Amino acid sequence: MKKFLIVVVILGLLGLIGWMLLVKFGQKPSTETTHQILVERIEAMGKLELVKYRMSDVIEHKAISTYLPDASVLLIIKADAVGCVDLTKLNRDQIYVSGDSVAIQLPKPEICYVKIDHSGSRVYDTKMAYFREAALVDEAFKQAESQITKEVAKSDILQQTQTNARHVFRPLLEGLGFKKIHIAFD
Repeated sequence: MKKFLIVVVILGLLGLIGWMLLVKFGQKPSTETTHQILVERIEAMGKLELVKYRMSDVIEHKAISTYLPDASVLLIIKADAVGCVDLTKLNRDQIYVSGDSVAIQLPKPEICYVKIDHSGSRVYDTKMAYFREAALVDEAFKQAESQITKEVAKSDILQQTQTNARHVFRPLLEGLGFKKIHIAFD
């Protein structure tokens, strides 16, 4: 009986070792993903993007609580701000041609968008956040987007957009044979 028990234990151990080796070195589980992509909307675009500012924001966001310790999160957030001219607002009345002269009245530059780059942004530190971390990080991103949008509005992005529009349109109009070119903005 003792020999039988030893044989069963040895066979059990060999079976367990064999199963572990099969799991470790065996075929990896495969995944299958199915997509059903639908086009929801098609829009005509007419905004000529002329300048992109890459912004960084170092933000420390705190959640101050009466009963719990204050939670904080430290992030470095990357964002892009793009200045553009909406060419869909341009009409015939804003273009004057006379011989080898052209005058064009472009729409005023605008900020097309301010977008957070989540793949370039990083959470560097959290303190006492525990179960509140996801909400705290989400709030920090919203605050950062709001602040970056305000800073972009204060910056010279619209001036840079105007300058770049002139640099784009002047060679284009010269290539069309115009010698005297006047570019203005609304």
